[in-house]
Amino acid sequence: MVKVITINILCERESWTQRRELLVEGLAAQQADLIGLQEVMLPEDNSAWLAQQLNMPYVQLVPYKGSDNYGAAILSRYPFIQQETLDLGSQERVAQYVQVEVDGQQLVFCNGHYYWYPGPHPERVKQVQLLKDWLGKLPPALPIVVLGDFNGMPQTPAIALMRERFTSAYAAYHGREPEYTCPTPLKKQRSWRYKLVKYIFSSWLNRTLRPWHGTLDYIFINQHLRVQDCELILTSPAPNDRNLYPSDHFGIAAELEIVRELS
Repeated sequence: MVKVITINILCERESWTQRRELLVEGLAAQQADLIGLQEVMLPEDNSAWLAQQLNMPYVQLVPYKGSDNYGAAILSRYPFIQQETLDLGSQERVAQYVQVEVDGQQLVFCNGHYYWYPGPHPERVKQVQLLKDWLGKLPPALPIVVLGDFNGMPQTPAIALMRERFTSAYAAYHGREPEYTCPTPLKKQRSWRYKLVKYIFSSWLNRTLRPWHGTLDYIFINQHLRVQDCELILTSPAPNDRNLYPSDHFGIAAELEIVRELS
């Protein structure tokens, strides 16, 4: 059995000191074996701080291409047998994977952050195709977990493309995707101009004045893994502040059983 988590931890320095304790508390309660983080802050690298707090000794940090501010990271309780990175080609985005050994079985754990656009977009489809081609070079018998912030709703073409080879752990366990994973009620430290432009753009795109909520985060697995449990995590605010959440995304945690081939 292996437990995995995906969480976009939000690259926002102004609220990090308040949010980080909520993140540590929520993640520590899960006792995950592997965690995929998106929007790690650079150059200070808050993934290293989280890894230390969670007693997870192995970390792979990958800066977004050409960025001094953002990165993605994998935290692990297992040493890395292999580490690889994929340039996704637009918006500085990257995917990363590590290969580890769990109970005598090798497993690939892939984390990524994909093209941002509030709706379907051909660049996201290109990135997912690059990802599939990249992972397709691995031995077919390897269990593979692919997770992260895909920035695409369940009905978009990029997510449909993922489903051609992989299964959503949450949907497999619950029969549907979560109602939403983003945004949480966290109040961000943004200017009124930024908020106004984002509100107008979202209202135009979604044809509604209601605040947008959507499912953007996923844990995908291949046929060599079976879902034993899968839940949203980091869904509660601070006890003394109902607007302070660990991040602007909820996390997803899944307990996975490796399906061993009969000899």
